[in-house]
Amino acid sequence: MSECNHNCSDCKEKCENESLLKKPHPMSHIKKVIGVVSGKGGVGKSLVTSLLAISLRQRGYQVGVLDADVTGPSIPKIFGIKDKAHGNRDGLFPNNSSTGIKVISSNLLLKNDTDPVVWRGPIIANLVEQFWTEVIWQDVDYLFVDMPPGTGDVPLTVFQSMCVDGIVIVTSPQELVKMIVSKAVNMANMMKIPVLGLVENMSYLECDECTHPIKIFGESHVEEIGAEYGLPVLAKIPLNPKVAAWCDAGELEHQKFNYLDKATETIEKLPILVTTMAIPVNQDQISDHFGHAPAFLIVQGTKQMIIKSFTLNPEVKGHDNIIALLKDYQVEVVITKHMGETMYDKLVEEDIKIIAGIEGNALDAARKYLRNELIGTQEANCADQDCDHNDCNDCDQCASCKH
Repeated sequence: MSECNHNCSDCKEKCENESLLKKPHPMSHIKKVIGVVSGKGGVGKSLVTSLLAISLRQRGYQVGVLDADVTGPSIPKIFGIKDKAHGNRDGLFPNNSSTGIKVISSNLLLKNDTDPVVWRGPIIANLVEQFWTEVIWQDVDYLFVDMPPGTGDVPLTVFQSMCVDGIVIVTSPQELVKMIVSKAVNMANMMKIPVLGLVENMSYLECDECTHPIKIFGESHVEEIGAEYGLPVLAKIPLNPKVAAWCDAGELEHQKFNYLDKATETIEKLPILVTTMAIPVNQDQISDHFGHAPAFLIVQGTKQMIIKSFTLNPEVKGHDNIIALLKDYQVEVVITKHMGETMYDKLVEEDIKIIAGIEGNALDAARKYLRNELIGTQEANCADQDCDHNDCNDCDQCASCKH
């Protein structure tokens, strides 16, 4: 498997490299997941997470923050959230800040905010995974994940179990910055997670009298590092005593900032990729043969969720009519069990991807495809099926007929 590209949807091999992605709660509809990471602690990751969430909320989006820094949670305090999280038999609900930002954090589960979380790494990672699978986020445009520093259990769990659309790396203007950024970038590359850019916190102090920047940590090297890795510098955030006071008072979200305008615009421009699939069905199950299916399930979705699904009952059968129907609905992917060679060739000519050899519930197959978990074949013909070859005029059953 040394040539494996880890794209299981195109793979013909059976292997042990099963996806570790977890489904969010069935009542959660999350469009984009953005991780905020750093290679070391104390650089202001939670502040950057909060500022990004506030900025997008002020632009009218539905926003959530998953505080994955279980042993050092600060998000609830920044947002002034004091009530504990609650739930019902369906799951756990995040708390809402005063402007409607949804927040879940270990501190919202503890009896006292000052109680320590004395857990080993795997247990902490499991809690973070539960924040994804058992919390009812409902409708969220952007979910920010405030991660603990480093490249240990929790970042690995987030990258493997959640559909992360990109990460922002937070750093500071110190000599160690290159090594810190390098670790974060290398981990993101290993996990195939896009890096959106760098944010330098504590970049400078503004003089009260002349607004001249005082570089108390020395000259910044963030542009050089960004250029080395081909990453944009999304922001340079100054030291501001007022910001610390607003965080302590839980009043940060009521302030206006322009520090992260570029970062916010970068996140806003992330495309929401919608895939349209067609699946031959007999009721809710995948039909045995594509060309003889009584109906087709059309599914549109992103990797986070199915947006829309509906069933079509074509009035006229035949290769050309089915192809025209798929083109009308801009189908990009066909999921099927079998199909004839002629139909296969026509779909290939139309640049429609074919995932064959799939059985079972059609919607389940669509969800697996969106999560990159559907393993099929691209040999879709059914030459191995029983055929009496007596009625080939309207047959789409086997490749040997050449129909």
